[in-house]
This record gives sequence, structure tokens and C-alpha cells, in this order.
Amino acid sequence: MPELVLPAGDLEKLKVAFLFGADAVYLGGKDFSLRAYAGNFTSGQMREGIAFARSHKGKVYVTVNILARNHDLKILPGYLEELAELGVDGMIISDPGVMGLARKYAPEVPLTVSTQASVTNYATAAAFRDLGASRIVMARELNLDEIAEIKNRVGIELEVFIHGAMCVSYSGRCLLSHYMTGRSANRGACAHPCRYQYTLMEEKRPGQYYPVFEDEQGTYILNSRDLCLIGYLPQLIAAGADAFKIEGRMKSPLYVASAATTYREAIDTCINRPDLYESSLPHWQTELARTATRPYTSGFITGEDESIQDINKEEIEHADFVGVVHSYNSLYQALVVQQRANFGPGDNLELLLPEGRTEKVELVRLYDENGDEIDRARHPLQTVLVPFTQPVPEYAILRKV
Repeated sequence: MPELVLPAGDLEKLKVAFLFGADAVYLGGKDFSLRAYAGNFTSGQMREGIAFARSHKGKVYVTVNILARNHDLKILPGYLEELAELGVDGMIISDPGVMGLARKYAPEVPLTVSTQASVTNYATAAAFRDLGASRIVMARELNLDEIAEIKNRVGIELEVFIHGAMCVSYSGRCLLSHYMTGRSANRGACAHPCRYQYTLMEEKRPGQYYPVFEDEQGTYILNSRDLCLIGYLPQLIAAGADAFKIEGRMKSPLYVASAATTYREAIDTCINRPDLYESSLPHWQTELARTATRPYTSGFITGEDESIQDINKEEIEHADFVGVVHSYNSLYQALVVQQRANFGPGDNLELLLPEGRTEKVELVRLYDENGDEIDRARHPLQTVLVPFTQPVPEYAILRKV
């Protein structure tokens, strides 16, 4: 069965990922990771995260996937040795030089080649295999036939991105952010200028701006739609994919929980009850659409960039992340919730539970942590009491729909 690999931007998201169905997570330390503005992990947090993963029979992969500069090489050896001492299950690397250092200073740690390395053919895959890699994250530009050929010719483990944001550049090799803002995408500080709103100006008509209409979803020049391959898991398994990866270390715990539980159910159905796969797709698509921030596409998996109309329907209700359940207060018969967005009585709320179920929350009254009634949960990270008849698992997600 393919491994389901979820993003863990911080310790909370790591726990959510495993509780909602992940087999493994990938995360970054404070250095050498391509998500400088994710929470990322100190050594102590990484140790705690690895222990939590072990208790749930999960794995932790650490990204060391910057394109290193000379000054990085002076401190990388010590960092690689530290990761080995922590007992990480693998390192995700894009730079061949960093890979060589990892083989020297952390020889027992398996190496995964990052999608940042843009592996698009079997010769490159074989070269990385010979350098000591045990797994390769495929470039997003590949289609099913190309993935299958690489698997058949090289025989290495293949990991495939199946969900999340896609870079407008070639597998993330973008210089636009550095050019426009001084923040390098290849060093984890991308400002996402491809998501900015642009207009077109003809040089002989300064001051006259023209929007560029691309399709029925709106106006775009650079910004890519998000990837969603929920409908292609059987084909990817047949092509030889060993792991399915989801993008989003900077996304919310709701995004992590929703993606984890949805793809967990889809993979299990594909393996154990393939006859139910097609009929279950609408339910999974609706759940994924609730956390979407832009329209979905199947990317290049069929050889064509296709919008997924069933998911992009406007009538699907979007879900907003408003809180995380931390415990249950039996005295007040209420969930102890840490607030993440403004909510209160009258809002249409529901719980997303680790087993994938949802439960409606009829919120008539709301209380602060001292039991005093309040009208709204207004303050960031405020602890509130949400009346509910029974306990639910820790890290259940409260969302507004």
C-alpha cells in the first residue's frame, strides 16, 4: 500500500497529520529547509515529534532541500549529524553536494531526492540511485506513462505529489521572487509573486492596463491552480508509486486534517474495496473543495492540464478553521477549544474528527475558560468552552461551514 505523506509545518500539525491518517510526515528544521516561514522545528520539537510519530507507527522525514551556497557547507555537517542522532527516518535533499555530505555524516539515514531536483527521466533517477538515494519525489510535470517507465527501468521507490499548490516554474526552480522581492524561493523564502494580481500594459499606451482573461474561473497571468489527484490514485498505484505526498507545510491544521482523512479513506478504499472507489469520489471531492483556496487541476498526470469541474463548483460550501479541541471539561460539559478565528453562537459549526466523521455543533452559548459567558471568541488563541454532550478526541478540528 502506498505511504501517505503529509506536511507538518509545526508540532501541532504533525500530531494532527498522524491522528487523521498519515503514515509519515515531512518537516523542516530551523535551517536548510525550503519553507522559511513555516513554523519549522527546533531540535527539541523534532525529538518530541519523532516520539509522537513512533507512538502512532509513523515516520518523520526532514527536508534539507535548499540549493546550498558555500557558507552553508561549513555548518551542514553538524546539522546532518544531529538529524542522525535524533533518529529521523529520512532526509529530503535536492543538492547533489548536500547528498554527498549526508552520505558522509549521516550514512545510516535513508535519502529521498526532492522534487526540487527536477527528476524527469530514468537516467537522472538512476544517477541519484547510484549516489545513494532510496526514494525520489517525482517532478510534478510527469505523466502516468513517464512515472511507470522510470519505475520499471530504475526500480527505486517513487513518491508522487497528489495534492496542493503548484509552482508556476519548473518543479519549484523559480527566480521571480528573488528578482522582485529579494526573497529566494530556492532558500525557502518565496514571496509567491506568481499569486499577485497582474494586468497587461502595451508599451506605447502607458497607464492603460488590460486584464488577461484565461478561462471561466477568472483572470490569471502566472498563478497556477492547485493540484488534486484524488481521482487518479488507482492509476498511480498501477504506475508504481510507493508514496503519495501532499503539499502544504504553511497551511492550517484544518487543511492537514481534511487532506489526511480524505486521502486515507481513498487509498484504503482503492486497495480494499476498489469497487466502491468511483462512487465515493463525489464525497471526497466535496471534502477537499471545502479547504480549497483556488481552483483544482489534475496537472500533467494525463499529459494535459485539466480543470476538475466536479470540485470547482461554486455551490460547494467552504469551511473556515476556527479552533482545535484540546480536552473536555466534564464540570461544564464542554469542549475546551483553542480559538483560531472569530466564532460564536449562531454560527454553523461542525467538528471534523480523526476517524473522518463530522458532527454538528449547535452553539447556543459560549464561555471563556473561567466559565463566564461571552458573545464571541474574538481573541487569537483564546481558550473557550463549547458546550457539547460528550468528549471527542484531542486535536479534533472545529470549523465553520
